[in-house]
Amino acid sequence: MQAISPSSPLKSLLPTRRPLARVTPNKLSVHCIYRSDPIHFPNGVGSSRADWQTSCAILASRVVSQEQPTDKSNGDYGGDRSADHVAAVNGHKTSVDLNLVPLNKGSTEDNNKAMKPLTITDLSPAPMHGSHLRVAYQGVPGAYSEAAAGKAYPNCESIPCDQFEVAFQAVELWVADRAVLPVENSLGGSIHRNYDLLLRHRLHIVGEVQLPVHHCLLALPGVHKENITRVISHPQALAQCELSLSKLGLNAAREAVDDTAGAAEHIAANNLRDTAAIASARAAELYGLQILADGIQDDSSNVTRFVMLAREPIIPRTDRPFKTSIVFAHDKGTSVLFKVLSAFAFRNINLTKIESRPHRNCPIRLVDDANVGTAKHFEYMFYVDFEASMADVRAQNALAEVQEFTSFLRVLGSYPMDMTPWCPSMGN
Repeated sequence: MQAISPSSPLKSLLPTRRPLARVTPNKLSVHCIYRSDPIHFPNGVGSSRADWQTSCAILASRVVSQEQPTDKSNGDYGGDRSADHVAAVNGHKTSVDLNLVPLNKGSTEDNNKAMKPLTITDLSPAPMHGSHLRVAYQGVPGAYSEAAAGKAYPNCESIPCDQFEVAFQAVELWVADRAVLPVENSLGGSIHRNYDLLLRHRLHIVGEVQLPVHHCLLALPGVHKENITRVISHPQALAQCELSLSKLGLNAAREAVDDTAGAAEHIAANNLRDTAAIASARAAELYGLQILADGIQDDSSNVTRFVMLAREPIIPRTDRPFKTSIVFAHDKGTSVLFKVLSAFAFRNINLTKIESRPHRNCPIRLVDDANVGTAKHFEYMFYVDFEASMADVRAQNALAEVQEFTSFLRVLGSYPMDMTPWCPSMGN
């Protein structure tokens, strides 16, 4: 695979076909197999290990391992049958293989010895605080997504990508370990493109980070506001600074580009002395621009929410606030929405977001009507975030009930909430 420099955008060099393995010299080949099966909750327990992981249930539940008698005469198993156990999770028996450590069935002398307890040196935890992690984001260096990646994983190696789709593929193809992507802004609302990509890809949400947005007006050194005839930036950044631009007396045309830092890079690369960009202060530092005006966002309470994505889900816990994101649909329209929402309301589970998106596989439903013929109704997928961990019995029961009213249900992730203190962006 072609080497990628963190300082240059990751272009669409990734193959369209998804390989099952990424081989690194002198390292083991790691296979990543994705399942697209829907989630099942028979008695509240996934019917397979993949379903168990996708539903983000925890392995730290009440697990009882019962050793079964081993038939040593059976040549298929020999003298060691490590899979001889029946697990019970939350009181329900299941055949899910939890990879529990089997009892030593060796000699009598070995059996008389107590098993050595695990120590911290026996484990290989994930890198702490994001060190040595490769994190993909959309944009170029200096973008707000890069700042969000640094806040989520300090000391990480950030990998810029030219498209949201490329960031997803970078994680799936083992080019990156995580992706940090925006999903909503407090002023501009949801970023629908990424909601659609969350459903299309099989990555899991493993965290969230909220980043205050601090816009600056940037131009080449020596350029004055009177020389500006054009302002370029991301469409949302232009909309978020419209009033401030008018107060500055700029009689300049607004032009939308792909991202804020990319606008700053474009001005520097082409020596545009009649153009200004709306971007971050870091973008000004990276591309040698001066700040004509600082903190020009119309609303100081301007925050963008990002989610962190990984190939595998994390284990939910109950010792800190968690959030769970799901997506569901029903083949008979939106009439079941009230029933789904009441499953959370009856259990006092707070919903933090609900978003509808067109059902791509079946966008329109035809309904016969005796008066006017055939009516056309739009079909939707519903994205819901709620404040509960999948380790919480309330959340497990709520999803078990939701599945009864839906034809499709998928848990996008159960992850810690961003509880960092928030203050309005400075500069206004």
